[in-house]
Amino acid sequence: MFVSYKWLSQYVDIADQSPEELAEKITRAGIEVEGVDMPASDMKGIVVGYVQSREQHPNADKLSKCMVDVGEEEPVQIICGAKNVDAGQYVAVARTGAVLPGNFKIKRAKLRGEESNGMICSLSELGIESRLNPKEYAEGIFNFPNDVTPGEDALAALNRDDAILELSLTPNRSDALSMIGVAYEVAAILGRSVTIPQPNPAEGNEHAAEAVQIRIDAPEDNPVYIGRVVKNVQVGPSPLWMQTLLMNAGVRPHNNVVDITNYVLMEYGQPLHAFDLDRVGTGEIVVRRAEEGETFVTLDDAERTLSADQLVITNGKEPIALAGVMGGANSEVHAGTVNVLIESAYFDGQIVRAASKAHGLRSEASARFEKGVDPARVKAACDRAAQLMAELAGGTVLAGSVVAGEYAPEPKKVSITLDRLNTRLGTDLQMGGVEDIFSRLQFQTETNGDEITVTVPTRRGDITIPEDLTEEVARLYGYDHIPLTLPEGESLPGGLSPYQLGRRTARRYLEGAGFYQAVTYSLTSEKRATQFALEVRKPVALAMPMSEERAFLRESLLPHLMEVASYNSARQMGSASLYETGAVYLNEGENVQPKEEERIAGIVTGLWQEHVWQGEKKPADFFAVKGVIEGLAARFGLTDRLSFEQAGPEGFHPGRTASVLLDRQPIGVVGQLHPALAKEVDLKEAYMFELKLDVLLQAAREELSYTAIPRFPSISRDIALVVDRAVKAAELEGIIKEAGGSLLTNVHVFDVYEGERMEEGKKSVAFALTYVNPDKTLTDEEVTAVHEKVLTALKEKANADLRT
Repeated sequence: MFVSYKWLSQYVDIADQSPEELAEKITRAGIEVEGVDMPASDMKGIVVGYVQSREQHPNADKLSKCMVDVGEEEPVQIICGAKNVDAGQYVAVARTGAVLPGNFKIKRAKLRGEESNGMICSLSELGIESRLNPKEYAEGIFNFPNDVTPGEDALAALNRDDAILELSLTPNRSDALSMIGVAYEVAAILGRSVTIPQPNPAEGNEHAAEAVQIRIDAPEDNPVYIGRVVKNVQVGPSPLWMQTLLMNAGVRPHNNVVDITNYVLMEYGQPLHAFDLDRVGTGEIVVRRAEEGETFVTLDDAERTLSADQLVITNGKEPIALAGVMGGANSEVHAGTVNVLIESAYFDGQIVRAASKAHGLRSEASARFEKGVDPARVKAACDRAAQLMAELAGGTVLAGSVVAGEYAPEPKKVSITLDRLNTRLGTDLQMGGVEDIFSRLQFQTETNGDEITVTVPTRRGDITIPEDLTEEVARLYGYDHIPLTLPEGESLPGGLSPYQLGRRTARRYLEGAGFYQAVTYSLTSEKRATQFALEVRKPVALAMPMSEERAFLRESLLPHLMEVASYNSARQMGSASLYETGAVYLNEGENVQPKEEERIAGIVTGLWQEHVWQGEKKPADFFAVKGVIEGLAARFGLTDRLSFEQAGPEGFHPGRTASVLLDRQPIGVVGQLHPALAKEVDLKEAYMFELKLDVLLQAAREELSYTAIPRFPSISRDIALVVDRAVKAAELEGIIKEAGGSLLTNVHVFDVYEGERMEEGKKSVAFALTYVNPDKTLTDEEVTAVHEKVLTALKEKANADLRT
């Protein structure tokens, strides 16, 4: 929900609150304000200009030479490339020295030999999204529709000096999907009153019931339908103030009739629709369920095939609107419309959502019906629209409303005791303070001893139980004012569980290794659900997904980490080390809760190390990421139980990937992202790993023990072995350790060679061996005896020869 600060100030006094201060208070009261946009903050020098004359540029077919009055002593010459520029227009002009969005500075210039002292601007050049520009100005410069004065601030005339608060609303707070709803919220926070429009349209002698009749054949889907008729309207542009307020609210202006319905929608939160009454044709409105297979064309010129579970508005013969979603092209208001029927109704939210989803149509109206509108505003919104059409479109409002059905639900009454309230919040509030909070919310209250009963207005359909009242008191009392307490009782031990401590240890280790934590969705697409999965199963599908891209539960953390790395790379962050700990979900069969397992995963792209001063750069590789896993295992005392085996799972590089094993059982994978897949997501080289964190943390460990530093010197021997190319270094290392016995304390590979002077199908693997006796100094004879035993074992078990 985009909330215009200027528009909001029409309903509640916020003059002493800056937009940033107001946003902070709204957020602290429970509705998150994601950001405050100040459109004019990065612009200056934009004024209204009057085009006195326009002639063809002598040296360019697509340029015009204009003389423009910008409020100075003499008009200035501006070269303009817009097709729709002409003499007699009032336009927005960026004078020489002006700054446009993106720090674009306007300078005096020569275009094809003619001097240009400024720039005539389109709305897009003033920072307004193209999707919000009126259609007639979608291409070209904007013309002011009403009287303005050359030289005055164009940004103020366009309401670009406004502040836009972006509210992130949870589904239960549908009351804040309107300017009046937000005004009630702000008034409660600030302790002020709300000024609500009181529509009272002047009416003609003719009665609306003589022009149209309304019948509801599906009262369970549409309890009440109200129509008002406005005749002799003159369709044209709406006033600039209305157009700009709508654009600031994220709505595109069309014409005065349609803009009025959208204005009232944003003001009251009550969706309206305007029909061309003459095009309806029959003088009758019938609301019914659609017939199976019935078709009609919506406003977007798409033919829709309807089903019997969808609600339609008809003229008694054929559909003219899909109820609560979109109107039909056959009754659309157009430039020649004279008589208008205004629809204001209460539609069942579930049937609107089903139709919206079935046709892939999402509108401001459908969003509000789905979440719930205030039935008390249905008539008031209709009257407000009729009054505005009389004032802004020159229409005559016919006497009375045509009403079908009835829906006037009684406001809910919810009670709570002061003791229960204080017990839940840990506060010591008095009844007077609680009554004041509900008074600020404009809730009626009755007090009976320790109990307070609240009559909840219909606009707040989210309040139904005592806990809802507790929440209202808590957020307006101020979460910061609620005292901090610790749990009490003998059976409430503090601290982290061993598993939680292990998870925290793993996170701190990775962060110490240079990784940044990422948090991604558990929901993904069907394509990504099983990608990189350690255990591939049929993905778990959601019954009611928010979108196709979030329709399945993930089986691996890596696809989303890959997307995060790609997102960073596209923004010049080519070197990134990211990790995540989170759950994956494995299908256990139909109607069975999926199995939830915790994983830890990471991805590394670009440079692993960079020392600018030394001029050293080390790109990430397989061994760097493998070393990270070995270090993680070492933190949990599992080094000797960890091993790696070459593997080639789908999505990984077939020659640079290994399975990670704990006690010879697979617990994860580490390797390079397959180059073809890396290219698909615009990454260069990327190395990834994923481990079963729950298995890692729950593995049995020996008690931590320490060994004294040897007092006697060690002896090192290096050996280079010639073996078949298929023999793995890990296999050779295992043979060496087994044969070396207790004197052999360390073995590691330091070289692998394949090339010239090496027999076909062979390779050389070099190891460094360290021998130590903790009780005495080793002699060469003792070391030689053990070393010969190692070489013999290598020859017998791996057919390994010493390289000479």
